[in-house]
Amino acid sequence: MVDYDPATSQPPGYMPPKVWTWDAPSGGQFANINRPVSGATHDKELPVGKHPIQLYSMGTPNGVKVTIMLEELLAAGHSGAEYDAWMIGIGAGDQFGSGFVSINPNSKIPAMLDHSVDPPVRLFESGSMLLYLAEKFSAFLPHDIHTRAEAINWLMWQMGSAPFVGGGFGHFFAYAPFKMEYPINRYAMETKRQLHVLDTHLAEHEYMAGAEYTIADIAIWPWYGSIAREAYGAQEFLATQEYKHLNRWVDLVGARPAVQRGRMVNRTFGEPDSQLRERHDAKDFEINREDMVIARSGARV
Repeated sequence: MVDYDPATSQPPGYMPPKVWTWDAPSGGQFANINRPVSGATHDKELPVGKHPIQLYSMGTPNGVKVTIMLEELLAAGHSGAEYDAWMIGIGAGDQFGSGFVSINPNSKIPAMLDHSVDPPVRLFESGSMLLYLAEKFSAFLPHDIHTRAEAINWLMWQMGSAPFVGGGFGHFFAYAPFKMEYPINRYAMETKRQLHVLDTHLAEHEYMAGAEYTIADIAIWPWYGSIAREAYGAQEFLATQEYKHLNRWVDLVGARPAVQRGRMVNRTFGEPDSQLRERHDAKDFEINREDMVIARSGARV
């Protein structure tokens, strides 16, 4: 361990104990759901709708990856990708219900069951879902060995890199109980490095894997498109306008109708007309957007 003066710690005088114990809330926006153990906290069965694919999620970037993928598959004519998207309120701890934990022991959204297979296939981790769906429907994952490898490279890059953006920069910049210079600087540096990685790559490629739109774009856009436009209110702080090639790609992917629909599903923030809390049929985009539900005093049809 590096030697340091405890007087400079936050809070002053803090020294890590020899053995960490959970004796106080961590503070910040998500303190009520953070804990050092896994497993269910309560019994709760998950609902099951009429479609082959049952998705239990929320409209965070990791959830949006999967709803975009499903909407892209449906737009491409793959009727077997019809799905029910059920809301999992992570702030309320729905992810710790027994039914959810039986699908995802890590208690993170999204979780998915494919009922077209007997017994149903359980899926957790958004990257795993994208690969599973791409292979199941032979879509958005190139057959050419080089392009396929490139798409998977960037998919895995996103899975490994985004936690530094969300759990690192986003947490300390927007959600921590007070501002701390060291972690904000540390994670801002890493976030900008990642934005530069993307900007440099996209200067020479239309999409992440080349000329073809793939699961790599579907995985990366919800995280880094959001960072470029709205996430954490940090666009000026990060000077995201500087990344012109990334911004070109953000606009290109964001203009796709399936991306616009997928972004709405299980969304709980933003303007009401941008939110579709649950999706059980394609017509829900036309009749059950949150602005329409509010106008009907909360009734969904």
